[in-house]
Amino acid sequence: MSSPIQGTVAPGFEAVRAAFEANFLREGDYQELGAALAVYHRGALVADLWGGWADRARTRPWRRDSLINVWSATKGAVAVAVARLVDTGLLTYEDRVADHWPEFGQAGKGDTTVAQLMSHQAGLPGFAEPTSVDDQLDWAGCVGKLERQAPLWPPGEASSYHAMTYGWLAGELIRRVTGQTPGDFLAEQVAGPLGADIFVGLPPALEDRVAEIVGPTAPLDEALLAALPPAALMALSNPQQDPESPNRREWRAAQVPAANGHASALGLAKLYAALVFDGLDGVRVLSAGAVRRMLQPAVGAGRVDMFLGFDDCWSMGMALNRPGIYGPNSEAYGHSGWGGSFGCADPDAEVAIGYVCNRMGPELVGDPRTGGLCEAVLGAAKAR
Repeated sequence: MSSPIQGTVAPGFEAVRAAFEANFLREGDYQELGAALAVYHRGALVADLWGGWADRARTRPWRRDSLINVWSATKGAVAVAVARLVDTGLLTYEDRVADHWPEFGQAGKGDTTVAQLMSHQAGLPGFAEPTSVDDQLDWAGCVGKLERQAPLWPPGEASSYHAMTYGWLAGELIRRVTGQTPGDFLAEQVAGPLGADIFVGLPPALEDRVAEIVGPTAPLDEALLAALPPAALMALSNPQQDPESPNRREWRAAQVPAANGHASALGLAKLYAALVFDGLDGVRVLSAGAVRRMLQPAVGAGRVDMFLGFDDCWSMGMALNRPGIYGPNSEAYGHSGWGGSFGCADPDAEVAIGYVCNRMGPELVGDPRTGGLCEAVLGAAKAR
């Protein structure tokens, strides 16, 4: 029984369809179960593809509007939400976090800036207090832990990916400034105006659109974990993680803005298209100046992110393409999620990409599906 690839590509983008189909035919850990890909070029939707299955039993075909937990690809949308506050004058990246969120100033964090918070320099890469998967569903509990916690390094003096804590840090900042939960603010100010299917705190009415996520077939490399500095290892070990927690309604309903965004490929592509094209279909969520400010590198070249193991590539919540994850252009940017889903934009190629999948790959960085799809998209765009 098969579920064929569906959707369309514009003339000249046939290689994109071939690359997408090839992921269903590959063998091993990265063979697709269900996935979708959407690409904008020069403001036009040039690839809109989906296929495979929304469940491991292969009883529900993937649909154009299927949603999946995109893990850390959520962070890109949250970065845009914070940039929206900057754009509207409610916040600056130079502000002290404690000026908006007084309780955060405890334990030596009083001078931590919003920029440091958004660029993984705050010294809070994980929790000091034990935190289970279920504990992460308690917003006030997680926020309180971070308020009490002392940073592992003086904020601004080092970088290490705040894999999960980024969500409560940026999310509580949004809540303090606006009075809204981060999911509600994202829906009202970013995703809603764009008609983009990106949700933090999934409404019950959308449950029937959610695909089942399938965890990696191979565990994380123990040698890789052993080589991580203690501060970086904290991000993986505390809070605890279960790759299949998104299959629970409790997880989907909660707001975990670093990791439980549910999106379609088209939703992610619309978000990045609105940034790279200075709006989409007449809707602008950020001014061109706000996009530029959001994408400014947080630190100079030469500092290594302790978690990622390569040069710091963080701007104000977005991942800059210094490692070449999204093709050869260092001006590209985006955010990828655990298991493979990602959204990105290449302003020089005038391209925005959204990709989602439900079979998670085993690597934290370096999913081959990302590289193959970006190569096909950028090659086609260059030829146009």
